[in-house]
Amino acid sequence: MFELPVMNELTRVLAALTLVLLAALISRWQSLDLEKQMLVAVVRAFIQLTLIGYALTYIFDVDSPLMILLILSVMTLIAGYTSGNRAAGVPHAQPVALLSISLGAGLTLGLLVALNVFSFTAQQIIPIAGMVIGNSMNVCSLVMRRVNDELTGRRLEIETALALGATQRQAADPYLKTALQSGMMPIVDSTKTVGLIQLPGAMTGMILAGAAPLEAVQLQMIVMYMLIGAAAFTGLGATFFSYRQFFTKSHQLVLPEG
Repeated sequence: MFELPVMNELTRVLAALTLVLLAALISRWQSLDLEKQMLVAVVRAFIQLTLIGYALTYIFDVDSPLMILLILSVMTLIAGYTSGNRAAGVPHAQPVALLSISLGAGLTLGLLVALNVFSFTAQQIIPIAGMVIGNSMNVCSLVMRRVNDELTGRRLEIETALALGATQRQAADPYLKTALQSGMMPIVDSTKTVGLIQLPGAMTGMILAGAAPLEAVQLQMIVMYMLIGAAAFTGLGATFFSYRQFFTKSHQLVLPEG
């Protein structure tokens, strides 16, 4: 049977770069002014992925529990910082985000290891942690922004409830549920349609690497289920820790100025 020759790795990357060039041409044609941002994104992605490739090679060879914990801590710190910056308007946003992401990712990864779904090795934990922490970061940002929007937009209703004797939790509870739901819905909706509309990254990567489709499906199921768990843990933490920043100990609503 005739087979097309397989390109080497660098040639394949350069060939895929053609799509970015076409996107840049479309940007110039439509006067979108995105060409510079595309160039910066492509260069940054190349440098970052190359460096992480070399770093992971070293980390996998060492495979030290302390090294794994150090990498997870750095990933969580960056995620907390990024999520906190996205949640403008929430007092103490970065500590809240860091605590929420740490809670969600820690519980998720801890349960996966405790249940023997994955072993505590660098080659298994670090890639899985990247997905969990990244998903937790997005959920945390969504929830924190929605908490701020809900509490700000529902100020009159909340203050009325407080004046009638409700606690801060009772007054804010309906709006906190809305915020938590908004943070979890994207991953829930994605799980509903997985395999029908898209073949997700983990599954696609394994199939391209030569794994059997059913083996790839099994891993993808685990990934989707763990992301739902991480979203629930992180979202719950982000809701609880965020809303408390808007109330005093005497159950008074205090909204940031501006």
